[in-house]
Amino acid sequence: MSSALNLEERILYRDGLILVIDKPEGIPVHAGPKGGPNLEDGFDDLRFGLPNKPQLAHRLDRDTSGCLVLGRHRKALSRLGKMFASSRVQKTYTAIIPTVIEGDSGVIDAPLIKVHKYKGWKMRVAGDGEDGAQESVSEYRVLARGDGCCLVEFYPKTGRTHQLRVHALHAFGVPILGDTLYGDADAGREPRLYLHASRIVLPLYPNKEAVDVAAPLPDKFRAHPVCSGM
Repeated sequence: MSSALNLEERILYRDGLILVIDKPEGIPVHAGPKGGPNLEDGFDDLRFGLPNKPQLAHRLDRDTSGCLVLGRHRKALSRLGKMFASSRVQKTYTAIIPTVIEGDSGVIDAPLIKVHKYKGWKMRVAGDGEDGAQESVSEYRVLARGDGCCLVEFYPKTGRTHQLRVHALHAFGVPILGDTLYGDADAGREPRLYLHASRIVLPLYPNKEAVDVAAPLPDKFRAHPVCSGM
């Protein structure tokens, strides 16, 4: 798995505490209940002299690409855990929305709740006062329009599972392009889910500038007509 993915070649940032890698789309970050190939299979090659392999500091969906943070040891993971829990990590995602959005920016404030299905589970927007609802807020900005689509940057202020995927459907009336979970059968005809964790900013060290890491748009993503000016 590690040789096939070449995780060392996907490192965007490395220091004594963390690694940031450019996660490819189409592979889960860890093994699910049924096992199978996953990104953690390759972490042993990312020790770089340390006794233990790095561990995930957060998660990205299987079909989402981009900046993924790993803690290199227990102290680093503890510090990262507190930062993510307190929403001090700034995250930017780039997505393609298959509709023309009115206005250039906005805020989506829609609490989310998990829904159990016979084949698994999904998230949905919660009703007013519904038990189990989690606060979920996403800011967004439209970068470009073309071919009946919009290129959008999202800035999630909370970190709920599938937050941007559900918020996009709720706010714009359509799912993110290529979303087979929240979309319809046509979504599966796309080459990928057009959602990419394009930047992450971590205030990791006191009295130093924050660690600021960017992941370039993948080729499949950049090939879409709405990205022609990027």
